[in-house]
Amino acid sequence: MPGTSLFVGNLPYSTTEADLRELLARAGTVSAVRLVTDLDTNRSRGYAFVEMATADEAARAIKDLNGFNLNGRSIVVNEARSRGEGPGERPGKTRRK
Repeated sequence: MPGTSLFVGNLPYSTTEADLRELLARAGTVSAVRLVTDLDTNRSRGYAFVEMATADEAARAIKDLNGFNLNGRSIVVNEARSRGEGPGERPGKTRRK
């Protein structure tokens, strides 16, 4: 069974991929972490995508860690949506690459 990708937001800008891997490991096996950074400054943009090994572990991460206080910030953990499913997306709208 394939894993589930999670969106983790409202992260402190000082959060590293290692920090996220350690935090999410509380819920299960972390397959991959992609911390999103600004291309010009290489500074964190405050969110990441984390791949959990199983859907059950992803559900546990959402249940246990959504709203968790990480260095003074209440983080958001939910199932990642594929591109084009977010608010404000219009049918036929294309993203610049």
